[in-house]
Amino acid sequence: MDTDLPSSHRSLPRVFEVLIVFLKLGLTSFGGPIAHIGYFRREFVERRRWLDDEAFTDLIGLCQFLPGPASSQAGFSIGVLRAGWAGGLAAWCGFTLPSVCVMLAFAAIAPDLSGAAGTGVIHGLKLVAVAVVAQAVWDMARRLCPDRRRAAIALASLALLSLLSGAYAQLIVIGAGALLGVALCRTTAAQAPRPVARRAGDFQVSRAAGIAALVVFCALLFALPLWAASGGSQGLRVFDAFYRSGALVFGGGHVVLPLLQRETVATGWVAPNDFLAGYGAAQAVPGPLFTFAAFLGWMMAVSPRHWSGALLATVGIFLPGLLLVLAALPWWQALRARATMSAALAGVNAAVVGLLAAALYSPVWTSAVLSPADFAVACIGFFLLMRWKVPPLAVVVLCVAAGIAQAVLHQGLTI
Repeated sequence: MDTDLPSSHRSLPRVFEVLIVFLKLGLTSFGGPIAHIGYFRREFVERRRWLDDEAFTDLIGLCQFLPGPASSQAGFSIGVLRAGWAGGLAAWCGFTLPSVCVMLAFAAIAPDLSGAAGTGVIHGLKLVAVAVVAQAVWDMARRLCPDRRRAAIALASLALLSLLSGAYAQLIVIGAGALLGVALCRTTAAQAPRPVARRAGDFQVSRAAGIAALVVFCALLFALPLWAASGGSQGLRVFDAFYRSGALVFGGGHVVLPLLQRETVATGWVAPNDFLAGYGAAQAVPGPLFTFAAFLGWMMAVSPRHWSGALLATVGIFLPGLLLVLAALPWWQALRARATMSAALAGVNAAVVGLLAAALYSPVWTSAVLSPADFAVACIGFFLLMRWKVPPLAVVVLCVAAGIAQAVLHQGLTI
């Protein structure tokens, strides 16, 4: 495996190579984060041999350990490994921008979707969200709450969210989950450390760079809310909202749903129907689910919106995850060997199951399931995803078709 960063006179061909490979993945990687990892392994371990299996497994383990979009973090890290900092940026752009463009195209035409067909499309996409989030809750509960202790943390988080409101409710729940994990999950989460394949230094991120990335991450996380509250511009408030959402997403891309709902719908920036329609549409596009932020940035009811809003939202939600993976790479081996850290992560992962379950009820279920027919369509979509492993794109088509049929039938009955 070639792990040396290229010299300056060889860097551009490597950067271009990374961009082309990740652009292809960004155009074809349907199926969500777990599927993305499978695509990455086939491309970079089996076909191109940029990484061996052990190094790839270690890298994926790190990205799943940290908050943020795991597949985007892994792709960015592979780009850094292959072609330096420019390679990391090229990997992120190639993998992310195709999905961003599709979501912006949908955002541009969404206001013009009127009549029975347009209403049916929007409602069908909301039913997609019900099926997809229900599947995410089920899968995450089985994987992250395999024992009574972690199941209890998930239920306590769900109960706590029913009592709390405000911008910091999710942060309180995540913090409580970490504390409960340290108290309850040491014996279940502790794992024997295994040496990182080919040493952590092979990832070509120095400790100085890791410290700098961590400082920037923390400075933005704590300074942006203060700056925005002290009279900063609306653009700064938008960037802060999406940055905090990206910094607190543990457990997978679907967990960003309740965070973004609180930051955009609860504040009146985005209409509830638009929010769920965009989330449903995000299931039909390749690439990372976090590009849903581009749709929300475009649909803002206040400035900045459209192109500037989409740019602020997209950069804001992805930036913390990329900073964290840079900060953690040099210390990953020592970090994952600590029993306290493993226990805290187990508690956090259990807490986010409760957080996502709360979002499944409100706003997803309460906004989409309005009739027995809606319930039937959502259940069919859920079982197609769960039992028959139907691709999400096919479920999107089915739910949208059902939504249009319901709308046309209702219009015909009211004439």
